[in-house]
Amino acid sequence: MEAVFWIMRTGAQWRELPRCYGKWNSVFNRFNEWSKKNIWLTLNTACIEDPDLEWTMIDSTIVKAHPYATGYYKNGSQEQGIGRSKGGLTPKAHFMVDALGNALKFIVGPGNESDINKAKSLIQDIRNAAIMGDKGYDSDDLRSTIKNQNCEPVIPGRSNRIVPIEHDKELYKARHLIEFFFAKIKNFRRIFSRFDKSLRNYASFLAFAGAILWLR
Repeated sequence: MEAVFWIMRTGAQWRELPRCYGKWNSVFNRFNEWSKKNIWLTLNTACIEDPDLEWTMIDSTIVKAHPYATGYYKNGSQEQGIGRSKGGLTPKAHFMVDALGNALKFIVGPGNESDINKAKSLIQDIRNAAIMGDKGYDSDDLRSTIKNQNCEPVIPGRSNRIVPIEHDKELYKARHLIEFFFAKIKNFRRIFSRFDKSLRNYASFLAFAGAILWLR
């Protein structure tokens, strides 16, 4: 665990792992096997204790993909959560956090995919709460889904809407907490830049980082 934390914190190559942590290849193989068995995701879920579900927030953050992260197999970047956008090859991490800014759920997708495509999957288990999102989630269909879950949508409308959208502006001010969460999770170099070819292994680092933030 300490070896994986060192890799995640520094962003170093596995071969650069200090000898005091053991053989780098053995550590990587164990990390990879745990990733295949979803142990890192299970760890993240187990660390989520007593979340504040008075309201939740959804948003996404772009991550720069290192050249090492490409080439999992020919023409497979999109399937591995890497898309070509204005910033080059990028994945995008979609998160939902609770009212205290702690991560509840995440999905990784290509950087050129719209935020709203992952929104319903993020919020599907939320009931009787306010759900906040920025203008990227401005959609009548999404608002209808939120209301069907007995939740209140707190999503401002885009400037080009003919009919303005009303939302709770005071509550919306709390949305900065998800931006604070992104700032904290990107202190881990392996999160800030993606070095992993497989979507599964990158998601495992996200899950491990999320678990650590819950334990603080």
